[in-house]
Amino acid sequence: MSNNIHMEVGADGIALVTLDVAARSVNVFTPEFTAELSEVIESLRDREDIVGAIITSGKKSGFMAGADLMDFVHLHDKNLTPTQAAQVVAPAAAALRRLELCGKPVAAAINGFALGGGFELCLACHYRVLVDSAKAVVGLPEVTVGLLPAGGGTQRLPRLIGIKNALPLLLTGRHVSPGEALKLGLVNALASADNLISLARQWVLEHPGHKQAWDIKGFAVPGGAGAMAPHSNESFSVGMAKIRRDTQDNEPAPLAILSCVYEGTQLPIDAGLKIESGYFGQLLAGPVARNLMRTMFIHQGAARKLSKRPAGIEKTTVQKLGVLGAGMMGAGIAQVAAAAGIYVVLLDATQASADAGKTRAANGYARDVKAGRGSQHEADEKLARIHATSEFEALNGCDFIVEAVFEDRAVKGEVYKKAALALGQLPEGFVMATNTSTLPVTGLAELWIDPQEFIGLHFFSPVERMSLVEIIQGRQTSAHALARALDFVAQLGKVPIVVNDSPGFYTSRIFCAYIDEGMAMLAEGVSPALIENAARQAGFATPPLAVTDEVSLDLQERVIGQAIADGLEPKFLRQHAQAVVAAMVSKGRLGRKSAGGFHDFPAGQPKRLWQGLSELFPPAGTQPDVQTVKNRLLYIQALESARCVEESVVPEASDADLGSILALGFPKWTGGTLSFIETIGAAAFITECDRLAGLYGERFRPSSWLRQRATSRQAFYPSPAHV
Repeated sequence: MSNNIHMEVGADGIALVTLDVAARSVNVFTPEFTAELSEVIESLRDREDIVGAIITSGKKSGFMAGADLMDFVHLHDKNLTPTQAAQVVAPAAAALRRLELCGKPVAAAINGFALGGGFELCLACHYRVLVDSAKAVVGLPEVTVGLLPAGGGTQRLPRLIGIKNALPLLLTGRHVSPGEALKLGLVNALASADNLISLARQWVLEHPGHKQAWDIKGFAVPGGAGAMAPHSNESFSVGMAKIRRDTQDNEPAPLAILSCVYEGTQLPIDAGLKIESGYFGQLLAGPVARNLMRTMFIHQGAARKLSKRPAGIEKTTVQKLGVLGAGMMGAGIAQVAAAAGIYVVLLDATQASADAGKTRAANGYARDVKAGRGSQHEADEKLARIHATSEFEALNGCDFIVEAVFEDRAVKGEVYKKAALALGQLPEGFVMATNTSTLPVTGLAELWIDPQEFIGLHFFSPVERMSLVEIIQGRQTSAHALARALDFVAQLGKVPIVVNDSPGFYTSRIFCAYIDEGMAMLAEGVSPALIENAARQAGFATPPLAVTDEVSLDLQERVIGQAIADGLEPKFLRQHAQAVVAAMVSKGRLGRKSAGGFHDFPAGQPKRLWQGLSELFPPAGTQPDVQTVKNRLLYIQALESARCVEESVVPEASDADLGSILALGFPKWTGGTLSFIETIGAAAFITECDRLAGLYGERFRPSSWLRQRATSRQAFYPSPAHV
């Protein structure tokens, strides 16, 4: 009995093969599905009453999504060899090869998205017709999770559309729309949903005995293959240089894809498929793929589905949003909220300031129109949802407010009083949120009339581009407030993480650890160029001195001053960075906003390191090696993340990893700060931390809690029992 694939043979001899994997919202490759697919292929080959086949999907969600990464993510923990890892997908890859060699024409009627192994199944068919719908994207996104297509994608795609056209798709993993897919030759035709099957049926009837082009004697890869191909230098020599520049050799998948294509396309396809299998096994057995799959796909997907949302609370949507403060952050929040269909009251101290905030949002919509991400009509509709005002009475009717005013407790408290007075009796379900990045939420909640319905929502700049929102629970924050905050973040299309209140919360603590270590090295006489380049080589999105310039040094001075005024513990006072911050501010070098910080920002030219740094912080005669600089930047953030888990600031390791990558630009290949510890190994991590502590300070010293976890082999991500 078939549970996942259904086949019906019509009077015309065409088998309609419908994919419908049981108990799944989308079709994915499972061992059971693969076994049934093999049986179907045998029937297509052996039954004389079948003249050809159409493969389609019974899912409304789409055609097929490929492999279930949940089946892959723990394979690294089993210590599989590359050869053993390759065998995980070998049955599916072999089935696809048998499909295209079955001797009868097979058409794919693609009724929705076909990605990864799902699109590789389509490539193994002899003809592809795609439904003409914006949601019906196709592509091979495996590189984004540290893998390569293992069902023949690195071999069939170049043979279908040429290496020059195939490599950009394989190396970026981007999704391709129907129109572009037809233009590139990824599919043979587009059709409406009503005509999809009939068009595929017509082709099958007209092409008995059809073979793939690469199985016909004399086939040549379009545009050529190997070193003598006209595109060879651009595709492979320049291509390798670009990959190494972009990945700094931290991510092995892009180079593996390039090698697969280069080596495999010079050989018959069966030999090419063996090469593909070998490289795939190496990737799947390695830690980088595990890290990327776990954090960037599984955990990010769970966060988007609001896995941390309290149960038993009705889902809500924000109808009218108040945004207090029309500066860069407030305007950005208003921009994304209005784009999500929410009516926004954007309030500031003066009408001119409020209007300026609305203009920032308008400029953001204009950039979208210019980039082709929407029409002018859509931009006008979004802008019309933003009401810029200086009158607090306009907040009446708001069911959710985000405060984004100056980072000063007294200023925020005064704004809360005015908002409460204007609102009068709070609407049912109302929540007040603060976009603070440093001030404890519990303390701010005491300034609001209902501390239980007060929560922290830490957005990141620029709001329209940064996908993460850090949700901070104060000590009195209710489950209702958390649920509403999560619903609001999802409504904006953002990724939430949930943390508990603490000075700096989670992301600010990790961020400060990063930039402070960069400044500490500068004070020690480490070359600023070495600091910045080592960070790039480690895979950080932005080096520490450069990112400090973006957030400004006077802000760092205010944050340090507030921490001192609040009497916080010494570990929160950032003592190893204080002198550098003070020295730069005294010189008026505040960062980009003053056209000069650690870097100069000449108009119309790329930024460059300020030459005056060598006078302010004389370079040491002996410079550390690059690896030590990289380790200081990586280990200090990972260690601070572990402290946040120890102190229950971050209840879930997945939130720590997501936050470090999506908000702070921690190297993606690591899977995040805590995954980095597991990748290194806890014992080796502690040994290196002790070495760094002996050389550079006790801030690197691991706690007894972390040492105990290492001794008892207690992982941040315990493996399932079956691993």
